[in-house]
Amino acid sequence: MSHKSSAQIRQEFLEFFEEKQHLQVPSAPVAPKDDPTLLFTNAGMNQFKPIFLGEQPGYKKDGETWKRAVDSQRCIRVSGKHNDLEEVGRDTYHHTLFEMLGNWSFGDYFKREAIRWAWELLVDRWELDPDRLYATVFEGDEDDGLPVDQESIDLWKEETNIAEDHILKFDKTDNFWEMGETGPCGPCSEVHVDLRPDEERAQKRGAELVNMDDPKVMEIWNLVFIQFNRQPDGSLEKLPAQHVDTGMGFERMCAVLQGKRSNYDTDLFEPLLDKIGSLAEVTYGEDEQTDIAMRVIADHIRAVSFSVADGVSPGNDGRGYVVRRILRRAIRYGWDQLNLKEPFFHRLVPVLAKQFSDVFPVLIQQQEYVENVVRAEEESFLNTLGQGIQLFEEMAENKDHITGEEAFKLHDTYGFPIDLTQLMARERGLEVDVEGFRARMKEQKERARAAGKFNVDQSSQKEWITVTDSDEFEFTGYDECSTEAHIKALRKGEGRHAIILDRTPFYAESGGQVADTGIISNGEEHLRVSDVKKSPDGYIHYVDSLPKNPEGVWQAMVDEERRREIRKHHTATHLVHAALKKVLGDHVAQKGSLVDENHLRFDFSHFEQITSDQLKEIEEIVNEKIQRNIAKDEQRAVPIDEARERGATMLFGEKYGDKVRVITFGPEYSMELCGGTHVDATGEIGYFRLLNESSAAAGVRRIEAKVGKSADQLLRSEFNLVQQIRSEVGQSEDLVKDIHQLIEDRKALEREVEKLQHQQSASKLSALFSAAVELENGTRLVHGEIEQADMDLLKQLGYDALEKQKEATITVLGAKDEAEGKVYIVAAVTDDLIQEKGVKAGTLVGQLGNMLGGGGGGQPDLATAGGRKPEKLAEMFDKLPAIIEKALEEG
Repeated sequence: MSHKSSAQIRQEFLEFFEEKQHLQVPSAPVAPKDDPTLLFTNAGMNQFKPIFLGEQPGYKKDGETWKRAVDSQRCIRVSGKHNDLEEVGRDTYHHTLFEMLGNWSFGDYFKREAIRWAWELLVDRWELDPDRLYATVFEGDEDDGLPVDQESIDLWKEETNIAEDHILKFDKTDNFWEMGETGPCGPCSEVHVDLRPDEERAQKRGAELVNMDDPKVMEIWNLVFIQFNRQPDGSLEKLPAQHVDTGMGFERMCAVLQGKRSNYDTDLFEPLLDKIGSLAEVTYGEDEQTDIAMRVIADHIRAVSFSVADGVSPGNDGRGYVVRRILRRAIRYGWDQLNLKEPFFHRLVPVLAKQFSDVFPVLIQQQEYVENVVRAEEESFLNTLGQGIQLFEEMAENKDHITGEEAFKLHDTYGFPIDLTQLMARERGLEVDVEGFRARMKEQKERARAAGKFNVDQSSQKEWITVTDSDEFEFTGYDECSTEAHIKALRKGEGRHAIILDRTPFYAESGGQVADTGIISNGEEHLRVSDVKKSPDGYIHYVDSLPKNPEGVWQAMVDEERRREIRKHHTATHLVHAALKKVLGDHVAQKGSLVDENHLRFDFSHFEQITSDQLKEIEEIVNEKIQRNIAKDEQRAVPIDEARERGATMLFGEKYGDKVRVITFGPEYSMELCGGTHVDATGEIGYFRLLNESSAAAGVRRIEAKVGKSADQLLRSEFNLVQQIRSEVGQSEDLVKDIHQLIEDRKALEREVEKLQHQQSASKLSALFSAAVELENGTRLVHGEIEQADMDLLKQLGYDALEKQKEATITVLGAKDEAEGKVYIVAAVTDDLIQEKGVKAGTLVGQLGNMLGGGGGGQPDLATAGGRKPEKLAEMFDKLPAIIEKALEEG
């Protein structure tokens, strides 16, 4: 078996199946665009789901439908059923992002050919030892009513020379493949390889180690036979056709064919590990803990980089939260194990981009953007990590253990792994409540699992009633707002019903543009359309009622006034996109949008806040293009390659067909691929008004704007507001100056009031000192309520008390905010009581805060607390002398 590079292995796989009349298709993005059931693309079959569900006959290219395909798909498995995150780095064969090599049959060949060709490639072409290979098959499942997959057993015997005792049966956990909670599924047959030395194999049969998580006996190829569709109620429905979906773990296969014991020893990971080693000044292979950290970082940069390139930036929920979690896990390992205290992760992006430039060019095309997003995120997290260490120091002060709640806060808010918290605690002789931490982690995982489920709309599973048996469908909305149509099918729903027409002018929600609304009428019945969605059979119109008689001719009428305003906002997004590129640079790329009749929202790649001068320039450019009244140039059915050569703007990660629609407003200004509705000339937009600029995610900025009628209404309301202000302030030559003076005058008055309040409070504090309680051990207790004080004033009075009396004095002051239902307290302890008696303000306010329905903390000499029970303040003061005396005795 000769040594092959990873590039050779990938290419040989693709070419082998091209010889078998398979079409090579590109990888889909790691974030599915139009599949609400998936968080990430977790298998090669995701992009082919419509084919497996019978919604498409096969893979379409250049007008031809292919029944066989081959590809290398980027996959991410970090959540839900397929979650390998915690194994990544600790073992040498799990990954967050991996390539899945696959061959596909869409209702064409089935089990026999899949098994025969798998053996031919592995044994005849790649010369793997048949004695080291094992095939697993599905043993059946009573609950699903499925028998053992005897057909696959027989085919392994007929089509290969595998030994009979190398064919093994396993349950549905290992040998029934499902993409998620619902969707296409079926029995599978896996190929495993035994990589152990001959002496180990002689001592124990490989069959005993299959599916036992032995790194030397591992799965390399899964042949999935898709026969069923898992329904929301858990039942299995037979699919109209049988399909083959195979998945070969590319990283594992490289290790096998390159004679490596670890995926990380292959040429797929060597460039990354070399770069990490040079950054950390370590060598891979010399220390296991260091090696784990390097593996984690090398793996995670792949998942993070391709996620960002495919449109998923680190964020606080959904996919963004997963990407942020992966990135932070890598940074933690760099910080803790490799002593990388400065941003380093982004410096791996160029290595990865160059490595995959030929096979996955999406990364090198967006290299600068990905680097900037990753750098911004790791800079933010490194700062947070430093804050976490500071918080740990405060938690550890004068305590004998770290609670589970505290350990969880360090993990959840500051990214501390529990072993880092334990290590730091051990250095101080402290214990960590690991069980309490794990309990809170379990609660979080359950919340995340519930929040992270991307569920299919179960209403779409209800039965459709066919009215007109026709495969025809035509969207006429680019040319007209009213169309004669026939109802193809209808479905009764809960709250809203659904209709599919054979022709429609209604735009279905897509590309950021909201759906049209309007009426479907036959003259006697009028069905109000509230929403429109795409489906393989045509557009689904959601209506308020179903017709009594659905037959005959119906008139589908779009709300033209609303459509007109939507068109204006959509065209404005094209104009602003071009203006952003002109002002900020060519790195600007659309990352999301929302267009309705009232406003537009546009997300784009950029790394810093846009200045006011830049925003002004962008607004001026867009309005200049509107005033020039540039005519729309619309071209339909343009070959995708021709559109690309023209330089038309395309969205990264978007799936385009062979023919595309190109919308141009000035060939040198704006040319984009777009399926939305647009004005005939830019002058129809009227006026463009920017509303807001903000951060949408790491490396992604967001602008919001109004045009058309909504912009006009905004300008009128702003003018009315100015007039109202003038009427209050008085007619002035310089309104801004007068308002500024009013604000300054108010601030001066507030300072005077604050000064008077402080003087009164200081007098109150002096009175409280005069009425101090003398405790038995000679300590003075100064306590009482300060009326109308907030926390800042109480804190200042606490410092004043420490200055007023520097020995043997404890001061406790309180204030109530009855309107807000809050209570505040401050405690100040002189230094001699801290040193000699061990009384600390932080400990004291924690106890007092509990009595007031809250909590608090702070330094030994001064600390604050708050609560939600202001009515308990007097009672707390009554009990305070006894509490202080007890604290002094225990100290």
